[in-house]
Amino acid sequence: MASCNGIVRRMVSLPRSIFGGFSRAMGHGIDLIGIGGRRTPTLPSNFQHLHPQDPIIVPQELDFLASFEHQYGSTHPFFYACHFMEALKIAEDDRKFLFMYLHSPEHPFTHSFCRETLCSELTVQYLDANFVCWGALANKGQGSQMAALLRPASFPFCAVIAPSSGDNIAVLQQIEGPISPAELVEILQRTLEEQGLAFGSCKAKQEEKIRADRRLREEQDAAYLAALQIDKEKERLKSLSSKERVQQPAEAPKKANYEKFKNNPRPSTVKQASTTRETQTKEAANKAKDPQATQILIRFPNGERREQSFSSTEKVQSIYRFIDSLALPGVGNYRLVSSFPRRVYGVDQMGQTLKDAGLHPRASLFLESM
Repeated sequence: MASCNGIVRRMVSLPRSIFGGFSRAMGHGIDLIGIGGRRTPTLPSNFQHLHPQDPIIVPQELDFLASFEHQYGSTHPFFYACHFMEALKIAEDDRKFLFMYLHSPEHPFTHSFCRETLCSELTVQYLDANFVCWGALANKGQGSQMAALLRPASFPFCAVIAPSSGDNIAVLQQIEGPISPAELVEILQRTLEEQGLAFGSCKAKQEEKIRADRRLREEQDAAYLAALQIDKEKERLKSLSSKERVQQPAEAPKKANYEKFKNNPRPSTVKQASTTRETQTKEAANKAKDPQATQILIRFPNGERREQSFSSTEKVQSIYRFIDSLALPGVGNYRLVSSFPRRVYGVDQMGQTLKDAGLHPRASLFLESM
């Protein structure tokens, strides 16, 4: 993140012992309960006087909170009683900076700073709303490590810290010596205004890069699956027998001729379309008396039934012409099929007579969509 921001005062590389403390804190085994967005520990019986909303508790941080509340009471910024690295991770997750306070009880300005500035209502409200706060004793545990790392010139000592890449942290602001609540809030507000936009912009760039990388991986996966599918299709076509590969083109002209016939019916077909239903009924009755007459019952997809009489010497194509002449809505590409035994009367059977096709003297056919 520091590479995106020229305002950062300095970068500091953390010692490996800080990270070791973080892993031990995460495995400390203390029961946690989420309350109001903060984590509340089950405190040991001898620490019940501490702040009721502390997170993961470790002995060194208990020393700081115990001594601080013993001297200055429970009205103070919400200090996360956890290892430094966990507090930094909480700040990063909450998109906030970390406010660090190193407590030096023996320093002459510490008492007045804590009571008048750090515990003032103005400071408490501002820090709790805008920062994640972490405190430690300057001469003990991780507090002494941070003091050696940041080398404060005097106490009280506060710092505004942001996570950075690798094992580094960005020290955005250091506040040393006594200061009033208004001055402290002014410095912190100015730091947020100067540094917040740059760090937020860098964070947004990092997130956009993560999203771009994820999209790229998804596109690569999709391209790989598509190529794999193409390879499978090629293998399938190769496995087809030579007979099947020859038959497929041969069937295409038959289907094309049938489509041409449907779309361009002969004049006689158009004439049949103008024939009235009464005339068709009379013709059917006359043909029914003929021993060569073939009665065909046709069932349509919409449930409608039509019965028509044909001569046994007529061809299957005549049935198609009759159906097309009805111009029924919803009838598109279809083929004729007998139900039992199932037999398809398609393009290849159009040249057969009804008798040769096994439809004489009576048959029932239905339209099957193609």
